[in-house]
Amino acid sequence: MPARALRHELLLVLGVSLGASAVRALVSFAGVVTRPGGLSEQAANLNTSRAPDRPWLDLAWQLVSISTALVPVLLVAHLLLREYGYGGGPDGSPGQRGLRLIGFDLTRPRFDLPWGAVVAAGIGGSGLALYLGAHAAGANLTVVPESLPEVWWKYPVLIASAVQNSVVEEVIVVGFLLRRLDQLGWSATGSLAASALLRGTYHLYQGIGGFFGNVAMGVIFVWLYRRWGRVMPLVVAHALIDIVAFVGYGLLAGRVDWLPTP
Repeated sequence: MPARALRHELLLVLGVSLGASAVRALVSFAGVVTRPGGLSEQAANLNTSRAPDRPWLDLAWQLVSISTALVPVLLVAHLLLREYGYGGGPDGSPGQRGLRLIGFDLTRPRFDLPWGAVVAAGIGGSGLALYLGAHAAGANLTVVPESLPEVWWKYPVLIASAVQNSVVEEVIVVGFLLRRLDQLGWSATGSLAASALLRGTYHLYQGIGGFFGNVAMGVIFVWLYRRWGRVMPLVVAHALIDIVAFVGYGLLAGRVDWLPTP
């Protein structure tokens, strides 16, 4: 496939997904730092209610938001299928194609699940410590992972949102981005930097701590992807981190004094 086509595909995927999120995060951060008051006095709200007085309408909004956010992943799957046509490998023989090219499949659960849990435990614990430290130092907004009403679907929606975040981010910012940059002749160091900086930038709405913490996470995830050749353990790890953050905040906010709240 010509380099120009590969470049256009990458820019278009980023333009309808995490690249656009990075631009919005930059604008949001500019607004936050020019607003009176310190960063820790302001809040970054993640899973919020769209119709707090109408639970069924609110649920519909949540499900629409989660499902439409996954469309860029379907676009990535389509573009990866087109690399060798729909028949299989470069010679037309059966083989890895589509999302399997980046290791997004269910073929190795005994590898993906335990290693994903190990990565989640390591990054989740250090990430929480970094957030609390950055917030105390005034370098991070107060992150509010969820502010949904107390309804029956609250925690299932939070779990679905966590899984959606993990799939979108790891498929696009690790698997697809690195594959296209490799095909365009980027060095391993350049690709790692691009992926990690992109991850940090679209989390900049959380503040300086959120940026640097996610850059560090991006470096680790790229290194693990290069080592394993699969994004699925990273999806598992990211999903577990977000599930603990979303559900944990819902259960603990206002009940413990060490967790920052608005």
